Amino acid sequence: MILVTGGAGFIGANFVLDWIATVGTPIINLDKLTYAGNLGNLTNLRSDTRHIFVKGDINDRALVARLLKQHQPGAIVHLAAESHVDRSIHAPAEFVQTNVTGTFCLLEETRAYWESLAEPAKNRFRFLHVSTDEVYGSLLPTDPAFTEATPYAPNSPYAASKAASDHLVRSYYHTYGLPTITTNCSNNYGPLQFPEKLIPLMIRNACQQKQLPVYGDGLQVRDWLHVVDHCAGIRAALQKGRIGETYNIGGNSEKTNLQVVNALCAILDTKLPGRAPHSRLITYVKDRPGHDRRYAINAMKIKNELGWEPAEKFETGLLKTVEWYLANEAWVENVTSGAYRNWVETNYANRGAM
Repeated sequence: MILVTGGAGFIGANFVLDWIATVGTPIINLDKLTYAGNLGNLTNLRSDTRHIFVKGDINDRALVARLLKQHQPGAIVHLAAESHVDRSIHAPAEFVQTNVTGTFCLLEETRAYWESLAEPAKNRFRFLHVSTDEVYGSLLPTDPAFTEATPYAPNSPYAASKAASDHLVRSYYHTYGLPTITTNCSNNYGPLQFPEKLIPLMIRNACQQKQLPVYGDGLQVRDWLHVVDHCAGIRAALQKGRIGETYNIGGNSEKTNLQVVNALCAILDTKLPGRAPHSRLITYVKDRPGHDRRYAINAMKIKNELGWEPAEKFETGLLKTVEWYLANEAWVENVTSGAYRNWVETNYANRGAM
């Protein structure tokens, strides 16, 4: 049995579904169910006794301690996080509370639990912390991709909060011997992603014939990783990774934001030809503050040590993603509540077209 935090969110839900399908052992799923956490993501597990859902906050140390004592998990996969840069600009305190303080609370209760274990359970236990490539800062066009040795240089409140959590996890390994592993991933995409992020936002707007807002000149570069590949990378790190180590997980698919949006428009032109060309909806808006220019992941360490590499090509993964959103309009409507619409208004209304 493992404990997963944030298992009702985008990556978390995909990880839970993937784990049940591939590994099959039970999961305790602890999620606060904020705006991005949705039990509808886990409908397929509604009657599956291997999935034990608990609504709660990782800052609630008494709850975490009780779950650890009751279920005796052999590993923790820590995915709970506030994760959207734009939201961190408007409300940084929530990111510090969840990503920094929450990770500290989880580490403290995990350490107490781990120290109480007898061998061989103590030796087998793992704490896997899922982080982001954004902690490394921004790259110039000719710079080499991020490696696990790249110095941290976070440029947004979100990235800074994740960097702080990474450092806490590292310190608990070096100070207390807690058997931790950290993974830093590139931009995820795929089914179940909340439509505040680039790809699902553009799909939803295009389907509604709304503007497709592209920040600045649209030439910011990201490495795109399909969420199912990411889940496989997390499993590889958990099962075979060396304790105290960090593994970068990337998709080997560097694309500018504009390339991604144009690729989406091309797919939608074939799927919804009556509304083509969707590219006419592209609108350049004022860039967000501190927008990093380029991220790129060197994932050779996890490939060489653990045998993982992405299986999905960006072109096929993007097509599958568009098809999923078009086939699941009810899910999209369910998660895009009044609160979501208020957020879109807050973030985009005053940017204006360039």
